[in-house]
Amino acid sequence: MAGATVRIAIVCPYDLGRFGGVQDQTIRLRRWLREAGHDPVLVGPGEEGPPGAILLGKTTTVPANRAATPIGVDVRMLGVLQGHLGDCDVLHVHEPMMPVVGPAALQVEGPAKVATFHADPPRWARRAYRSMAPIARAILKPAHVVTAVSPVAASAIDKVVTEYRIVPNGIDLDAYTPEVGDPSRVVFLGRDDPRKGLSVLLKAWRRVARRRPGAELVVMGARRREGIDGVRFLGRVSEERKRAELAAAGVLVAPNTGGESFGLVVVEGMASACAVVASSIPAFVHVLGDTGIFVGPGDPIALAERLIGLLDNPTAIRVLGTAARERARRFDGSVVATAYLEAYEAALAANAP
Repeated sequence: MAGATVRIAIVCPYDLGRFGGVQDQTIRLRRWLREAGHDPVLVGPGEEGPPGAILLGKTTTVPANRAATPIGVDVRMLGVLQGHLGDCDVLHVHEPMMPVVGPAALQVEGPAKVATFHADPPRWARRAYRSMAPIARAILKPAHVVTAVSPVAASAIDKVVTEYRIVPNGIDLDAYTPEVGDPSRVVFLGRDDPRKGLSVLLKAWRRVARRRPGAELVVMGARRREGIDGVRFLGRVSEERKRAELAAAGVLVAPNTGGESFGLVVVEGMASACAVVASSIPAFVHVLGDTGIFVGPGDPIALAERLIGLLDNPTAIRVLGTAARERARRFDGSVVATAYLEAYEAALAANAP
């Protein structure tokens, strides 16, 4: 594939006009592949989306993985996808088991196919994968290469596929400031979904505020009416504001209670040279390695004590932040794009006549 321009269809099963982790990654991947000299097209449901995307129409919101998930449910999508994508070299199908776009895209005839799993499915979904493994294998059979964004995401399909590659989610590393910010400022980034742990953090912060009255917590992505000493709620912010707030903070806290397959927010904190205090869920342990501080999920007292200990030690904040920034290099977009290009090359070889 070296030197050749490859036509790649990046297929997302979620509404491209709505914010979400998979949507964000597919949009970024399209840009990274274009920068690498290839010809990617983004495809997914929705009536609005990024410029140049192929939109498949309206979506329906369903509960999935403890969140409201907007997906396309029109069973006629196979014909639409075949008409648009049959002449591509590679179809890269994200969340291939998510109806109806994922399975429909895998049925498109002609292109080589790569399937990527992102989620940490709930227990019932894991049981379904295992109990209906023959059906899952049949759906995935057209995929020439299977990838997962982390060992957590891969663990859901280990009884369905025997071979897969780990290709992490990515960020634009150079867009983040690599200098440690104010050691008295802590930042949270995430929606106000229960699994993001904001309620746990706010309980912990009351204890932090009593013992460290000069500390500040900045909450991005959520708003609450309750007044808590030292807490600023910013709600949804722009990418520029988000990066500026991360750069200004010395600590990022990720108190998530579960359901995470990767931890892009953690990587963003690492890229900003924040010391990271995170729940000890497997996805975060995988991303952070030994460059962060872990606390049991759902424990506000333990979380408060970890934060207080770190706020008392600016040197530790600087050391952890510097190490985290260095580890974040493995998640840069150029690294992720290269890994996917290698997967595409293997898929093209497997699909060759």
